[in-house]
Amino acid sequence: MFGKLARAVKGLFCDSQSDAPQGMTEEQIQTEFKKRYHHFKLLLTANKKALELMTEMEEALNGRRTFGMAFIRAHSTAVSVNVYKIVEHLNSIAPGRYTELYNRIKDIQRRIGECLIHSSEGEASMALVIPLEKTGRDLADQVGGKMAGLGEIVRRTGLPVPPGFAITARAYRRLIEDNDLKDEVNRLLQSAGPDDQRNLLILSSQIRNKITESELPADVAKAIMDAYAALCAPFGHTFPVSLRSSALGEDEAGQTFAGQFSSKLNVGPEDILQCYKEIVASKYSPQAMTYRFNRGIPDEDVAMCVGVMAMVDAVAGGVIYSRNPLDIRDDSVRIHSAFGLPKSVVDGSVGTDEFVFARETPPKLIERHIRQKDQEFTCLPGEGVCRAETIGARAMEPSLTDAQAQTLAEAAVALETMHGAPVDVEWAVDAAGAIQFLQCRELVQLPSQSGGTAHRVCGTPLVSGGVTASPGAGCGPVCIVRREADLLRFPRGGVLVAVEAPPRYASIIDRAAAIVTEKGGAAGHLANVAREFRVPAIMGLPGALHLLVPGDEVTVDADGRAIYAGRLQELLDEAEAQRQPMPERITPMHAILRRVMNEITPLSLIDPNAPEFAPENCQSLHDVTRFCHEKSVAEMFNFGQEFHFSKRAAKQLKYKGTAMKWWFINLDDGFTHEVPGKFVKLEEICSIPVGALWDGIIAIPWQGPPPVDGRGLMSIIVQASTNPHLEAAAHSSFAERNYFMVASNYMCLSSRFGFHFCTVETMVSDRNQENYVSFQFKGGAAEYTRRRRRAQFVGEILEIHGFVVEVTEDASFARVNGGPQEEMLRALKVIGYMLMHTRQLDMIMHNEPMVQSYKQKILDDLVTVVGQPLHASPPCPVKTSEAVLES
Repeated sequence: MFGKLARAVKGLFCDSQSDAPQGMTEEQIQTEFKKRYHHFKLLLTANKKALELMTEMEEALNGRRTFGMAFIRAHSTAVSVNVYKIVEHLNSIAPGRYTELYNRIKDIQRRIGECLIHSSEGEASMALVIPLEKTGRDLADQVGGKMAGLGEIVRRTGLPVPPGFAITARAYRRLIEDNDLKDEVNRLLQSAGPDDQRNLLILSSQIRNKITESELPADVAKAIMDAYAALCAPFGHTFPVSLRSSALGEDEAGQTFAGQFSSKLNVGPEDILQCYKEIVASKYSPQAMTYRFNRGIPDEDVAMCVGVMAMVDAVAGGVIYSRNPLDIRDDSVRIHSAFGLPKSVVDGSVGTDEFVFARETPPKLIERHIRQKDQEFTCLPGEGVCRAETIGARAMEPSLTDAQAQTLAEAAVALETMHGAPVDVEWAVDAAGAIQFLQCRELVQLPSQSGGTAHRVCGTPLVSGGVTASPGAGCGPVCIVRREADLLRFPRGGVLVAVEAPPRYASIIDRAAAIVTEKGGAAGHLANVAREFRVPAIMGLPGALHLLVPGDEVTVDADGRAIYAGRLQELLDEAEAQRQPMPERITPMHAILRRVMNEITPLSLIDPNAPEFAPENCQSLHDVTRFCHEKSVAEMFNFGQEFHFSKRAAKQLKYKGTAMKWWFINLDDGFTHEVPGKFVKLEEICSIPVGALWDGIIAIPWQGPPPVDGRGLMSIIVQASTNPHLEAAAHSSFAERNYFMVASNYMCLSSRFGFHFCTVETMVSDRNQENYVSFQFKGGAAEYTRRRRRAQFVGEILEIHGFVVEVTEDASFARVNGGPQEEMLRALKVIGYMLMHTRQLDMIMHNEPMVQSYKQKILDDLVTVVGQPLHASPPCPVKTSEAVLES
């Protein structure tokens, strides 16, 4: 026993140099690491893309965009492909461990395929033209968003729309393909970028000329002119028409393409075909190309459909906003009008009259602003339009009567109900006083500004910002969640406030009135679940934990991205009214998408520690992504411990001429160059996370272990001489050394100081959603109670500095997820400091005054190293008595 005791005590204060290489060769180990790291990066990329696609599908289902079968099929396929990639990469990281996931994906894909049977798709997709009254959201990928929206008005509201027809995406593709324009356009597109303005102008002119000079396929030309003849037949004579762009993706939430494409007004029958080609060519106008470049929209995603409608010879026209575009909480209807065609209002070329209506039944006129309108656009007698000056006093006359304005306000409310979201509507009034609606698209609103309605009603928010991860409003007491135990105490109707947005928080989703997190976004797992359960959520809201007081009642306005003190019933009532189901919005496409999404987005695998967290229990593609993401991190965290390392397998760090107890294995691009010999210098290591960790390690010199009294030393001696796990660990070369596995953006460190084991894994890049810092701290030489106290001691400090912490027995598990690079580097500095300054503190954990003294010193030191804590409330002493520990 004496020999074992001597070895254990020596292991506490000394490092060993034992152990010969076992198992794989150094080259095989390094090759395996590189392969796993490569697949891990690709897995994260596929995971991010899969969640983004799920979010787009949810937005479509909730009325945020128009869509048809092409959208459903394309997104279903894209999600499946990315989830399959995730599974492939996980099985490359951990060969043979998760093959059951392939069976789960196959079964889910089979069920999705059964949902995608849609008999009318084939006939519609072959059409070159479709009458307006037969279009709608279910044909949006054939006729474009603009004509699909007008078709919905005709079919579902009875509001007046000029008769017309849509020239479809198939006709566009025939024009491009039959003239062999696709390859030529792609070649030209590759020669200029959005910042190369001179070349962009030349490029635009070249492409547009090729399209306008091309030959329209005979069957396409015939279909267009036959549709025009059918349009005129009920009237017994021909008449001029307007041709408007209706590109795929146009007029959708987040990418309206407003004003980027051409419209042709008052066109005679002999010019319809040429005008059609000019509108198709406007897809390549400089402004449209710049818009697509900057928004990252692929050229092939924008098929140019065109709407042809009877021309309205307007005496007045303009736009309606069903809500205030500058204030998301202002629900007043705003009408902007001018004399002549609405073109002058849309172009912003003249002053406009403004009529503001309160949303009552009927709408109540509350403001009227009549402005000078010195010009107007009118139709020429034969063809085309002209700009004319408004003569005399007429320039200051109202362009609408109050009765006409009220009719428009009522129509705007009806169109908003139909659309399921605030709308931007273009309209015109003809000489007989008849109103015609020309366009209806979703209105993009900005958050409430100072002085807006929201501030008059709600007052000043406690905190505002972030992103709307799930719409609506909720009210309840603030419940700050930092660890798993907090979820057990979460009250029904509480507002969950946390640093991060991990999927495991979904376990209390049915009890939450709202969710607020300092990190995360609309594409995360928890955001998806919040939308599914219709729980309002704001994510990415810095300062929430510091500014919201536990137990205080607050109202969370997710749409306005603000949190207010107390209960604001008016705001809650408004949000509830907007959440009411509207059966008239459900189309056949919605029903199909809903069935498909039932196989894709539900999340049932929440707790990774639960026995049911297993491949065979994945019921949806979302479950598969959740499972794979969790397991990939665990596999990467543990992969270094699966091998027996040789000291020749890595490069030993030489720092300022001294060989350190730190060994580095280059996974990919972690060294500046191929380093010969057995040593590597710090300046030869180009891993971003290593640099930050090292800054924390050397920031403040370690003053040595704390003074040990008789009780502390005896506890260590007894534990070291009786614990077989410590004896085994003392003879592991991997445990006694500090091994870094590094790449430029990745680091995995397994370290040991005496009997204390630490593991750090991190990804630090410019892709915020993929960044994380994960830290495990375990062990010690003292008896269990002291080790447990020390684990809680470490956890409390890391919580103060923004980590999500779980303490289990004598181990602390801490993590920071999804933040910007500078936040990850800050967290790594904290970890680097803690690695050096928490050594052997378990020896003094029975002494409460000494514990508090060391804790305050560490907190003070960390302020010097990284500044004040970013996310947590100001630090306060936390008792570590037995009563606290046992509770």
